[in-house]
Amino acid sequence: MGAKSVRKFHPNAALTNKALTSLATDLKEQLGSTAPPADGSGDTGTTTTGTTTTTGTTTTNVSDPTAPETMAQLDRSLVQAIGLGKAAKQFTQGARADGLAVPGRFGTEVVARLLGLRLNHPAAQDFLELRPQDPATRAETAYSAAQILDLGLLADSWQIAEVKSLAADFTLPQVNDWQRQILKVAFSKIGMPYIWGGTSDNTETDFGVTARGGYDCSGFVWRVYKLQSYPAEGGLASTLKGRTTYTMSVEVPRSKRISFQKLQPADVIFFGSRGPSSKGSQVFHTAIYVGNGWFIQSSDRGVALAQLTGWYKKKFAWGRRPLREAGLQP
Repeated sequence: MGAKSVRKFHPNAALTNKALTSLATDLKEQLGSTAPPADGSGDTGTTTTGTTTTTGTTTTNVSDPTAPETMAQLDRSLVQAIGLGKAAKQFTQGARADGLAVPGRFGTEVVARLLGLRLNHPAAQDFLELRPQDPATRAETAYSAAQILDLGLLADSWQIAEVKSLAADFTLPQVNDWQRQILKVAFSKIGMPYIWGGTSDNTETDFGVTARGGYDCSGFVWRVYKLQSYPAEGGLASTLKGRTTYTMSVEVPRSKRISFQKLQPADVIFFGSRGPSSKGSQVFHTAIYVGNGWFIQSSDRGVALAQLTGWYKKKFAWGRRPLREAGLQP
């Protein structure tokens, strides 16, 4: 990104429009990308008009090469550069097919995190974590670029092929109005960073470390079900009583636990070291089921979609259905 030495790199400096444009061009050349033009092939909700590019709520003057780029814009540019703009659009379209509202960055954030383009900083350095709307730093950009370079030639990359396949097949089941409201809030957090103890989009000080905003796994579930207000929600907020993953997992009796085969969209799911045979004390992670084998979580890749297959399926312990517990659905 223009630096000739480590001393001149300035890792915490903002990524500029000029630097990002140059990086995207270099990646295309080095990796053999045949990416189509950015406009029209990526996430909907992003438009280019004359001298400004608008993504979500952020507007960048593209005629100014020194203008800073946000984390969301960084991810969008990188996803486009490696030829996955169509995949990003397919994820967005799949989520919106049944009337779900998702942010404009949804598809590119799903793709970026499936490829592991984000670095999760240690808890003591959570002040370094950046939200989608925050200006991207040169350090975060360099990490993402290194992850992309590690993919090798894009035509030969199994990771690229896998993301394309997942995007092409991505659909969500029909949901009822309450499930739609829950998933809308959950999806609105896509791309937020993992913050130990975090429960908010805004600045918090957790365990002595001040962060701009973000979520840990149970904090994400807590935000969606406990802290978020919904019209005519009745007792929904009171269904979750404890803030930790362990407490959430043992609040429901065994007879009310949801098995893997009976999961429905908006169910809260738990993972344990012994899978379905886990005790409450062995539960270590929680997330929200989306449907058709997908779930949304806050993990080392931030708030992201993941498939409930492989290791996750093996470690799946049980689920619970707060919407049913609150009497909002059968």
